Amino acid sequence: MGSHSDAMRILGLDPGTATTGYGIVDVVDGQLRLVDYGVIETPAGDPPEQRLQSIFHQINALIAVYRPDRAAVEQLFFGRNITTAIAVGQARGVLLLALADANIAMSEYSPPKIKEAITGYGKAGKAQMQLMVRHLLDLDEAPHPDDAADALAVAITHARYVAFEAAIDAS
Repeated sequence: MGSHSDAMRILGLDPGTATTGYGIVDVVDGQLRLVDYGVIETPAGDPPEQRLQSIFHQINALIAVYRPDRAAVEQLFFGRNITTAIAVGQARGVLLLALADANIAMSEYSPPKIKEAITGYGKAGKAQMQLMVRHLLDLDEAPHPDDAADALAVAITHARYVAFEAAIDAS
């Protein structure tokens, strides 16, 4: 690996059926660097199985291009709408399958845990989260859309937990 050995690439994912956010960061010598972010989108009119297939193909293409070392996925949060939760759960399953196929180690974080890792407060609002993501990655503006910003937050959360584990192992 040479000089690249202390770098880790993390893929963060915020699952959804219509839109899945992704964010990719490198951790180099403890510093966060933005690689890319965006969304995986599927047409609303398509049947569910085709949408899932599309998500699968798109995530596989992302993995092939960016070759992440680790992945982090937002845990499914059961809101009021069970239909939405089931759809998101299916999209999530497809993402987990793609990660497993690519032998990428995966961690999951709950929304409050992500908010706490990013802002220090488990009930932080969206604006606060976006401001911190922008600050932590040294960006000129907040990442858009929200799904991509959320996915970057998931990736940063994982970077922080990995650093924490490494510090414990080293002590």
